Amino acid sequence: MTTINTFYLSHVLGNKVISEHRKAVGTLVDMAVDLSFVRPKVIAAQVKFGRQPILLDFAHLTVKKEKNRYFINCSHIEEFDIPKENILFLAKHVLDKQIVDIDGRKLERVNDLRLAFLSNGLYVVAVDVGMEGLLRRLSVAKPINQSLKPFGKSLPSKLILWDDVAAIGTSMEGLRLAKEQSKLETLHPSDLADILEDLDRKTQLAVFSALDNEKAADVLEEMETEAQISVLEGLSVEKAADVLEKMPADEVADILDDLDDEKAEELLSEMEHEARQEVRELMDYPDNTVGSLMTTDYFSFNENMTVEQTIRELRRLKPPSDTIYYLYVLDDQEKLTATVSLRDLIISDSDTPLHQIMNRKVIKVTDYERIDSLAEIISKYNLIAIPVVDDHNVMVGMVIIDDVVFTLLKTRKRTVLKED
Repeated sequence: MTTINTFYLSHVLGNKVISEHRKAVGTLVDMAVDLSFVRPKVIAAQVKFGRQPILLDFAHLTVKKEKNRYFINCSHIEEFDIPKENILFLAKHVLDKQIVDIDGRKLERVNDLRLAFLSNGLYVVAVDVGMEGLLRRLSVAKPINQSLKPFGKSLPSKLILWDDVAAIGTSMEGLRLAKEQSKLETLHPSDLADILEDLDRKTQLAVFSALDNEKAADVLEEMETEAQISVLEGLSVEKAADVLEKMPADEVADILDDLDDEKAEELLSEMEHEARQEVRELMDYPDNTVGSLMTTDYFSFNENMTVEQTIRELRRLKPPSDTIYYLYVLDDQEKLTATVSLRDLIISDSDTPLHQIMNRKVIKVTDYERIDSLAEIISKYNLIAIPVVDDHNVMVGMVIIDDVVFTLLKTRKRTVLKED
């Protein structure tokens, strides 16, 4: 027999386990790996002795090959206790399951697994998601490749390094896979949203529930309406409310508008008072008005503040990029009086008061104006965002151009569908 350095899981599953006296003592049915290592390390083999499978310490096993057949040699047979955390069974939890290709940012089905002996043990090094892996399991990959060879062809092979894989799936429910979760959280929220939308509902909820509230809020914001509703209805009220509190109030209002009234009220009641009131105010606006589209996340300053004070405050608040297109200047009654561009703020002397560099010619809209009017205003004045005031000129929010375009496109699509 020849000792080998690398092989596929399909090569050894179902094969005989041989004792040191070259006697078959059982059949390999699975391998347990520990995820606390840099790569999954095989620590135990699940071997079927008669009808009862037991776990053996993989330190006493070697994989050998003779006449194109794989055997597992065992030098010591004794039942082995494995840790309860960070453990995966390769056949049970990974093979034929969905994984996330982190680099490709998409779901893939695991057809086989590549393992390799390194200096201190056996490790999973790659996932096979190609057609060749699937046919290898059916024991037809080799003859098919041989038949294709004269034509200069071969079966398509696709391996993903384990470093670029995050294991997920309902079969792993209850397992603590902190490392796998941390891999998912490196994805951009929009990529993770796309992946979650492709999962079955149970797995979708399991993965989403494990995200921290900040990440979950970013991901929920990127999901399609149907998926948002599905997730919120599946989460506990407490978790759902915690996530919604991390989102902009206008986004929350849009989502709750699509839920049935009873569920929306249940979630609102669980949210903190300030966040709840902000959302309720937005939900009170009629659908076709500017107020229903605006965000209440804007940054305003008093005209007597200096440039230095304003910049210091911005550094403290660390506003997201889509909320500081313009800085708004309010008087003591919270009435909108002017705007200040970031350019003027940066190039002005630090002791310059805002009233010396602000622009009093403010293009604005009122909260009960129709949404249709926004497109013409944005186009005419080349604006990125528009401040929104009430009938007394008190600032109540702002509308971002992206939201305007999205709303108008959605309305047009709905109109076309009705006409068809």
